[in-house]
Amino acid sequence: MSEDIFQGYKGKALEVLKKYNVRVWGQTTIQTTRGNFEGTVLPRAENDDDFHIVLKIATGYNIGIDIGTINEMKETGYKKANYKIPEKEFPITEGLPNVKLFGTGGTIASRLDYRTGAVIPAFSPGELYGAVPELADICNLTTEKVFAVFSENMGPKQYVALAKAIGEEIKNGIDGIVIGHGTDTLHHTGAALTFMVQNSPIPIVLVGSQRSSDRPSSDAALNLMHAMKTAGHSDIAEVMVCMFGATSDEYGLLHKGTRVRKMHSSYRSTFRTIGDIPLATVNRDKITHIKKDYKHRRKDRNVDILPYFSDKVTMIYYYPGMKPDTIDALVDNGYKGIVIVGTGLGHVNKELYPAIERATKKGVVMYMTLQTLWGFVHMFVYDTGRDMMAKGVIPTGNMLPEVAFIKLGWALGQTKDPEEIKKIMLTPINDEITKREPYNGYLIYQGGVPEVEDFIKKFRK
Repeated sequence: MSEDIFQGYKGKALEVLKKYNVRVWGQTTIQTTRGNFEGTVLPRAENDDDFHIVLKIATGYNIGIDIGTINEMKETGYKKANYKIPEKEFPITEGLPNVKLFGTGGTIASRLDYRTGAVIPAFSPGELYGAVPELADICNLTTEKVFAVFSENMGPKQYVALAKAIGEEIKNGIDGIVIGHGTDTLHHTGAALTFMVQNSPIPIVLVGSQRSSDRPSSDAALNLMHAMKTAGHSDIAEVMVCMFGATSDEYGLLHKGTRVRKMHSSYRSTFRTIGDIPLATVNRDKITHIKKDYKHRRKDRNVDILPYFSDKVTMIYYYPGMKPDTIDALVDNGYKGIVIVGTGLGHVNKELYPAIERATKKGVVMYMTLQTLWGFVHMFVYDTGRDMMAKGVIPTGNMLPEVAFIKLGWALGQTKDPEEIKKIMLTPINDEITKREPYNGYLIYQGGVPEVEDFIKKFRK
C-alpha cells in the first residue's frame, strides 16, 4: 500500500494499519480488549501522537482507539468522504422577506481540517444553504463572506467594516440582516454594532454555534433557522444575539447586544442575558416576546452609522496584590482608556492609588465595572470607592465589563475630551446601563438541593 492512503498516520499506528491492510476512509471493524467497534478510519492530524487510530462511528462522533488494545482489524468497505458541502443558488420565493447573511467565520461556518484535527472557518455562506435547505422556507437569502476568521480574530477593524456594510444593506432596502460569527467574542461584536449602528429600522441578528456542523449535536442549523426567522419576520429592530435557549432543541433566545454574555465553554445554551431578561424566544414557527419594551421595525431606510473606535483602550481584571506598575505600563505604552473589572461594589487595593492618580493626570480615562457581572457599581458605600472616584475612576452602573470596554473604545474614537467621553459612557444607548435589575434578572440555580432538582426534572429530558 502506498503511503498516501494513510493520511497523517505515522510510527506504530501506521504499522498497525499496514499489518491489517486497512486504509484511511476504510469501513472497518476493530476488535479490542475494551470491546468491538465499527466505523470509518479517519485521517490523523499531523501533530498528534502515533498511538491511536481515529474512527468515526455510526452516531457521527469520532473516537480514538489505543493501538495497544487492538486484537484484530478488518476493512469491510471503502469510500473516501467529501467533507465539502457544495454551494447552492438560493431560490427566490415571492412574498418572503429578503435577508442578507454576512459571513465572518466561526464554528457556524466551519469544517473539520483533518490535517491539523482542528475546526477551521471554511464554509462559505452559500455552502450554509447547501447544508440547511430549510432556510428557503423562511426567507429569500443573499450572502456575502466579509471575513473568514474565528471570533478571537475579530476586532475594531472588523467592527467598522461590518457597521458600514450593514448601513449599505439597509439603504438598499433589505428586510433583515444576519451575521454568522464565532461564539467566543460574539458578545463583544454585539455591543460594538449596537453603538455603531443606531436607530436601525430592521433586525440585526448575530448568530453562531457551539458545536461544528460535522457533529451530530451541532446547533448550527437550528440557530441559523432561528436567526433567519428573527431577521425576516421579527418586529424587533435592534442588534441581537440569537442562540440556543434551553438545552433541548425547543427554541432559541434573543438577547440584547449590550446585555448578553457567553457563560459556558461548551453548552449550546451558553449565552445569557445578564442583569435583565431576554427579548424573546424564537422557533421556526413563531417569535414570542418576553420584554415589552424594545425598538420596533420601521419602513423607512434611515440609520445612523457611527463607525468609530480607538484601539488604545484596555481592560484589567483586578486581583489581590496587583502592583501599580501594571497600570503604569499601560500608560507608558500609550493607552488612553482603562476599564477596571473590580471586586465587590467596585474596589481595588490601595497600592494602586498612586498609579491611578498618575494615569488620570496624564489624561487617561478610567472606568469601573464588576467581576460579579450581576449588580451595580456602588463606589459611595466604602472609603475605597470614594477614594478612587476622587482620583478619577468613574463608575459605570451595571454595564458589563466587555460592553464598557467596547463602549470606551467607541467613545475614544470620537473624542479625547474626558467630559465628552464621560457623557458618552454614562448615556445609555440601548440598556447597557439600566435603572434597576428586575427580580428575575439574576437567577443562578444551585444543583443538588432538592427544590432545584425537582424543578430541573420538569425540563431535563
